[in-house]
Amino acid sequence: MKGIRDPKLWPIAEKVEVGERLTFAEGKVLYETRDLPGLMRLANRVRERKHGHKTYFVHSIRVSQTNICYVGCTFCAFQRRFGEEGAWDWEVEEVVAWVRERYQPGLTEIHMTAGHHPKRPFTYYLDLVRALKANFPGVQVKAWTAAEIHHFSKIARLPYKEVLQALKEAGLDAMPGGGAEIFSERVRRQIARAKVSAEGWLEIHRTAHQLGIPTNATMLYGHIETLEERLDHMDRLRRLQDETGGFMSFIPLAFQPDGNLLARKLGKREFTTGLDDLRNLAVARLYLDNIPHIKGYWATLTPELAQVSLDWGVTDIDGTLIEERIVHMAGSPTPQGLSKAALARIILAAGRIPVERDALYREIRVWDRVEA
Repeated sequence: MKGIRDPKLWPIAEKVEVGERLTFAEGKVLYETRDLPGLMRLANRVRERKHGHKTYFVHSIRVSQTNICYVGCTFCAFQRRFGEEGAWDWEVEEVVAWVRERYQPGLTEIHMTAGHHPKRPFTYYLDLVRALKANFPGVQVKAWTAAEIHHFSKIARLPYKEVLQALKEAGLDAMPGGGAEIFSERVRRQIARAKVSAEGWLEIHRTAHQLGIPTNATMLYGHIETLEERLDHMDRLRRLQDETGGFMSFIPLAFQPDGNLLARKLGKREFTTGLDDLRNLAVARLYLDNIPHIKGYWATLTPELAQVSLDWGVTDIDGTLIEERIVHMAGSPTPQGLSKAALARIILAAGRIPVERDALYREIRVWDRVEA
């Protein structure tokens, strides 16, 4: 492949050209190379082989029915205790009303994640899915991370399979990929000690896939993890995807440094750099050969960097995100939502083809232009 200057990338380029899987050691080379233009070309080669110039987004609303949580992850600025300023805890009817006030024609996805509420029974969550499906027919409910499913399993005293089956029967269409953080136990002990273990997270997604519930996968990076721990995280996802094929996309989430204990302990005030973000996305595209989409999540990257990332392996920039709260409470400087036209304009300006999708990556509309 032309334009690769680093000799260490040459054998990797040969494997990329024929679609051969990269090893862990080769993943480290990708993280260490100074030939960033070469890395970009390799990731873009895979991106265009898989999806051509298509770039996906979804018209979605972000719902968090509560921010009350007992887990205490040190990187989180979202969680509150009972009675604490800024806490909320909505009944099912209040969630429906909140969505109705913000509903926009053509909405296809309700994305719902929240805190680990210590007092709500499992039946509350089943009622919530049923109510959203009844009040907004045709809208897909993509809800609750594996960490929350683990919480439901504890409060209901049911195995993961029965929890997920009950949610599916209530109307759950898909699951987001949050709660994964970094699978390294060294890091989890410091940032998410009380959350579901890495093995538990993977087992919940394995079970969801076996039940026909597609999911996404995330990785929180840019705090105390090493590059080897990032690769280990991707490696465990790649192995599970070989087994089940149920992941739709992989979403690296850049650590947001405001309003959380971890940032204060580390004395960390700066965000990840653009080059670190782009390198991370490119490595993911090259290493995760069996996951269809790498997502450049504009709410943490910024819309501008998400646009650039379309040359670094990214084929999805998420969606309209009506009133996203979780990353914004941690300091994200981006808007709390973008219009469909704004997203399409970002993609078109990068020379790619905007494709509006639903939560399951079914194509709804190809945008060939945006009205002024």
